[in-house]
Amino acid sequence: MVWRSAYEPIETGDATVHGTIAATARAMGDHVGLIDGSSGAAIGYAQLAARVDRAAAGLAARGLRPGDVLALWAPNLPEWAIAALGAMAAAATVTGVTPMCAERELAGQLMDCEASILVAAPELMDVARRAGVRQVVPLGEIEGEGAAPAVALEPARAVALLPYSSGTTGLPKGVMLTHANVVAGVGQVRAALKLGPRDTVVAVAPFAHVMGFVITMASALASGATLVTLAQFAFEPYLELVERHRATVLIGPPPVMAALAGHPAVDARDLSSVELVVAGGAPVPAQIARAVGERLPGAVVRLGYGLTETAATATAPDRELAVAPGSVGRAMPSTELRVVDPESGADLGAGEPGELWVRGPQTMAGYLHRPDATAAMIDADGWLRTGDLVVIDEEGQVFVVDRLKELIKVNAFQVAPAELEAVLATHPAVADAAVVGRPDAASGEVPVAAVVARDALEAEDLMAWVAARVAPYKRIRAVRFVDAIPRTPAGKILRRALVEHERQAV
Repeated sequence: MVWRSAYEPIETGDATVHGTIAATARAMGDHVGLIDGSSGAAIGYAQLAARVDRAAAGLAARGLRPGDVLALWAPNLPEWAIAALGAMAAAATVTGVTPMCAERELAGQLMDCEASILVAAPELMDVARRAGVRQVVPLGEIEGEGAAPAVALEPARAVALLPYSSGTTGLPKGVMLTHANVVAGVGQVRAALKLGPRDTVVAVAPFAHVMGFVITMASALASGATLVTLAQFAFEPYLELVERHRATVLIGPPPVMAALAGHPAVDARDLSSVELVVAGGAPVPAQIARAVGERLPGAVVRLGYGLTETAATATAPDRELAVAPGSVGRAMPSTELRVVDPESGADLGAGEPGELWVRGPQTMAGYLHRPDATAAMIDADGWLRTGDLVVIDEEGQVFVVDRLKELIKVNAFQVAPAELEAVLATHPAVADAAVVGRPDAASGEVPVAAVVARDALEAEDLMAWVAARVAPYKRIRAVRFVDAIPRTPAGKILRRALVEHERQAV
């Protein structure tokens, strides 16, 4: 069975990422496009377009050529967007590097993608100069004189963005997203979130991550909205920006949702401007989404779903169309979905759990330098295997159960960590939690939890509390209290570190 989108199809034509935003900029004139959250400095759309042209000219003068890779290592700042769009206007590829990465990780990404220029924030320059790249340029010094160079590119072939996958299920891989892929993703987001010039969005997800680039930055700027950047995330300063700039749309990973649901600072702020809250990047328990809706009664709360390999878009968190609690929406425009039995490969129907397969114009061109990994991910007919276990109901609503590779096998029973994490999240003394499998001689594996406690809590009491709410084979067999759950910038739990700890504990 194939589920198809009910939205109008997306037509990308010969559009490019920078060209799409430039067209909006020409129409918006002096309307504010970007605000530096730290300084309050504002950049109008006309000024943004001019600075992107100067960035393209400056980078070309430094030797950036069509097809080259420019790496960006900086926090969320207006200059990040200008540098990225300028590089794309020069027909180069942009790879973002998370500001939190270690020197070894930086060097590995730069070597893998063969970046020719590294643009870095001033505070990162000392490390950046040791990275072995031909040129290292401070973020504020890339703009030159004159117009962008006249270069031609094929949107369906030219790679615009090269984000690296999170590495939660293996070594990070460069994901080749063409201009056509990203433009399609932006169009899909605009159709679902219905962003416009009256909207203000606070950028939380790092621009170096596909969620931050496509869902937040590019979609907001292509829609004529105002984007407020937040260089270093801390929850209370984030709320202050939301209040000060009367933000209408909040887009963020699960930890932001959890804080909106439970942090006492929310009650001290006037957040009445917020109309839409969207979470993605990792599963969000329905209870958390419901709690956010109760604390922000004027806002619509939606969950979305996508992968780096699908330009962060697959199912739509629609701003107007109602969805069932826990659903991540329906198929994005021009997108098809299938649910496949992971063992037999047979197609499944509504209500039957299986692996989600996706096909659409946002699907990546492939993994950089890894044709075998690409072939394992995308079949000959263009269907991308997500590795996620889902259920799709009769109305086409998608419910994510868990990662297939993360399922815990207890006496042949499958236990989804996300289900137990959702249960733990409802305990009043639990601030955050992650569940993994521990090898067990009798059962094969058993679920164990790492927990961040909000208040005094005993492991035995918490295990008993969970046991009263789940089937016997799903009971948590051990609890370890930790200061923080390791997560990616998108909010995904880094389970490998937790699994390794459990292996050593046996």
